Amino acid sequence: MNTKINFILKMRKYTLLLTLLLCAATFVQARNQPKYEFRAAWVATVNNIDWPSQSGLTVQEQKAEAIDLLDLMVKNGLNAVIFQIRPTSDAFYPSTLEPWSRYLTGTPGKDPGYDPLKFWIDECHKRHMEFHAWMNPFRVAQKADEPLAASHIAFKHPEWIIKYGGKLYFNPALDETRQFIVQVVKDVVSRYDIDAIHMDDYFYPYPVAGEAFPDVIQFTKNPRHFNADQLEDWRRNNVDLTIQLISKTIKETKPWVKFGISPFGVWRNIDKDARGSMTKAGVSNYDDLYADILKWLQYGWIDYVTPQLYWRIGHPAVNYITLLDWWSKNGFNRDVYIGHGLYKIDAKSSIPEWTDPNQVPKQIEMTRENPNVHGSVLFSAIQLKRNLLGLQDTLQHQLYNYTALTPSMPWIDFLPPNKPVKFNKRGRKLKWEKPAFKNEMDEVKRYIVYKNKVGEQLNEADVRSIYTITDGTAIKLERRKGKKERFEFRVTALDRLNNESSATLPETIKW
Repeated sequence: MNTKINFILKMRKYTLLLTLLLCAATFVQARNQPKYEFRAAWVATVNNIDWPSQSGLTVQEQKAEAIDLLDLMVKNGLNAVIFQIRPTSDAFYPSTLEPWSRYLTGTPGKDPGYDPLKFWIDECHKRHMEFHAWMNPFRVAQKADEPLAASHIAFKHPEWIIKYGGKLYFNPALDETRQFIVQVVKDVVSRYDIDAIHMDDYFYPYPVAGEAFPDVIQFTKNPRHFNADQLEDWRRNNVDLTIQLISKTIKETKPWVKFGISPFGVWRNIDKDARGSMTKAGVSNYDDLYADILKWLQYGWIDYVTPQLYWRIGHPAVNYITLLDWWSKNGFNRDVYIGHGLYKIDAKSSIPEWTDPNQVPKQIEMTRENPNVHGSVLFSAIQLKRNLLGLQDTLQHQLYNYTALTPSMPWIDFLPPNKPVKFNKRGRKLKWEKPAFKNEMDEVKRYIVYKNKVGEQLNEADVRSIYTITDGTAIKLERRKGKKERFEFRVTALDRLNNESSATLPETIKW
């Protein structure tokens, strides 16, 4: 009998110890998870990479796939979607400027029968996710001989188009092409409730061996203030002018809409520039794509940068750790989010690091530990549907298991909205009213409901104190099992940029 009792006591001690360890682990995870963190995935539509899975699906099939993908992203703790709405001078929305995308129906210019952009925006916002509208500025066609819609701008203005590497591009040197691209951006910003305009790494195209980009004649005709030996500076200036004009147009149209760029992971190697990274990349933004990202950050033309760091920790030429540190020191007080290449995770990879289940979790943890970096973006969303060596489980239960808000951007707006009014309770129901606001920038879009036990101090920075985030003005508390306790509840308001109001006075509920 004594042996049996001792065994039971030992098991109880073991169970208690295990419970304490699990609680401690949960506490550490919560403590390490910031309240503000950008957690996004790219949804690439070019070549039907992420969505829709193929062209020609019915409207209902396309919508069902979109909802499944969004629900998967929410399940994995993401709070933003970067959706490609203009992959090749085409549109995933009704436009008078550019034709419907071939990736929807299989036929360029064919109406899919609904507005995919509005559908995606609405579904994102229902899930309290930001929607970043991803555009490619200069790409016209993936193949120079592919059929274009009869209404395409390339037929109206063939002088705007350049052929290079078997593809078609808008000529970055022309004022007319810049103005056209800006028209496209303004059309989307003015008509749709997007949270940001996003552009990736494709500015001047990646170099093609043995083929010079055909713009020397244009440079000779219109060098502006550049000398004959400054062709590359002139190209960079062409892109600078485009980015500057897009930025100005966005802010003049809707000041709260953000502008972000996702460049190739290396700005310049240090052997070319003392400001560059300690890397040996074969291509760089500055020297090959003519994209001077640092200048755009320094001049405040963009609000965030998301370098594509799709390399492993310890890579001999482009080490993830080296580049994370470099970008963290070159954000110029704008937000830095890191792009992670999920597509490289593979148990059968010939590169050992990509067979390691901890490779991407380590990258995300390093990103989070760096105070100058504000989040991560996953390439791409569809990868979450396959076996990623347990990454999904790690996201759901360790890295992203608590809610996070996308970072506020004080250089756009730092003023908090008014707090909710007439906050009261009735049983398990809490109600309040939307506060007054002066303009669209300050309009309240959502509310945070906080809870804490009576007698304990509320810590709004602790993600565990968030009961829920809602866009409504009332909630009903879920029923709790076990002994009831006394809790205080408070509500704060969030504006478009997640500036947060002060909290209401507490309401105490036995719950």
